[in-house]
Amino acid sequence: MNKLIAISLFCLATICMRAQSNNGPFRTYIYNNEFDVFLRINFYDQNINVPGQDLLGQVPGYLGKKNNSFVWVITSATIKGNKAHLALINDYGSEDLTATLTRKNDSIYVLKQEDGSTLKVPNKGKWQKLPKTLEFKRK
Repeated sequence: MNKLIAISLFCLATICMRAQSNNGPFRTYIYNNEFDVFLRINFYDQNINVPGQDLLGQVPGYLGKKNNSFVWVITSATIKGNKAHLALINDYGSEDLTATLTRKNDSIYVLKQEDGSTLKVPNKGKWQKLPKTLEFKRK
């Protein structure tokens, strides 16, 4: 009887851990209103499709700009606690960078560029550089 209870508790714990990872903080859509940019991410299953970029297959996520098809593709993501280490390339493949995405609380995330190219996005026919540190909110 004790073995049955222990096995049941183990199975329940496994199911709970799986459910937690399915709904984890790095499976979300977050937005920055100031620069009209967003992150669509799933660092657990890494199964995000970039609209109009089917050739890339499934990726951990991407940074996009509202009303624009240009994106920075997240090519790798490694989670350590409340922080994820990222590698990104632009959709032309001409620039790349590393960054961290830190979850401050349930609705606030901070993207910090670490090394490589500068994040820039199209804005009214010109390239707009994004700050090295950018705050995102969960919708």
